[in-house]
Order: sequence, then C-alpha cells, then structure tokens
Amino acid sequence: MMARRLIAVLNHARAFSGTGARSFSHSAFTCTNRMYEPDYLELLKPKYPLYETLNVTIKGYDYPLLESYQRFIHNVADTMDLEIADGYAQPPQKLNVQKFKPNSSVIDSEYKLTVYERTVQVEKVQAPLYPLLLRTLQAALPEGVTLKVTEHTWEQEEARYVPDRDLKELKQQLDEMGGASKKK
Repeated sequence: MMARRLIAVLNHARAFSGTGARSFSHSAFTCTNRMYEPDYLELLKPKYPLYETLNVTIKGYDYPLLESYQRFIHNVADTMDLEIADGYAQPPQKLNVQKFKPNSSVIDSEYKLTVYERTVQVEKVQAPLYPLLLRTLQAALPEGVTLKVTEHTWEQEEARYVPDRDLKELKQQLDEMGGASKKK
C-alpha cells in the first residue's frame, strides 16, 4: 500500500519535472493562501489517523511465560506490518506477601514474589489497525499476565532507566554544602 503511494508520487514527480515548461493545475491557483502546493503532496499524507507511539506493557510472575508473550507481540506486530521502535525490560519488583492466621497477628505463611515487566513500543499505528491489534493480543493473553496499552510519555521514558546512586549521593552532598556555585 505504501509502495503504491510512493510509486504514484515518483511517477507524478517525473511527469511534472520531465518537461522544461511546468504546467500547473487550475485548482492550485484557487487556494486562498496563494501558496502553490502540488497535488502529489496529498498522496504522502496517511489515509487514516495515526497513533504516534504506543507502549504495550505486560506484567507477570512467570519470567519465561512473559518472554514468550513478548516474542508473540513482536510477531503479531511484524505480521501486521507495524513498526516496532523498541522493546525493553523494567527492573523486577520484589514482593513479600504474608498470610496471617485467622483473628491473630501470627504469620501462617510467607511468600516472596517477583513481578517482571516488559514493554514493547509500536510506532505509527493506523487507527483502524489498533482495535485489531488489541483484540489479538487480548485473545492470546496468558493466565497471570496483565496487558496495558498506553500512549508513550516522557515519564515512562525516565522510569525505564535505573538511577545512578553515586550521582544522587553527590548531588545530595552538593545541596547540603549550599548548592552549586554561580560563575560570573
């Protein structure tokens, strides 16, 4: 589909620049802003509205299952000719769950759980393809895995990096000493 548009644009450009004299269409002169815009520029615009960048985030307790489902998301996006911008893992979260005996504060059992999180960024998803992608991913969602699709934000970008403890300690020491000195 995109190749047909590109070929049509190139053929139109060749026909347009092939002769020394350029012929303009009548519709180009009737626009109100008096700026000529060739007709073939309309062919470059997407046919449907686009979602710029979507984050497909999956969470689960089973590491191999999560990795397998992430590979499935990549395969579905490739099959639908969607552009995968990035795929990354968040640091795992360690949870300590305690179960108490009824009507007491005595611990009956204790569980240590690890929550794994993966994110796949898909770019330029056409609006009609989004529901199809979402329904396909939901239909194949394994038990115990949660799926969340959101538009990409800078807060999500910042959260994916592990903070440098040494740098934070140095900044804290600098603030305790009075902050950064200002040069004149």
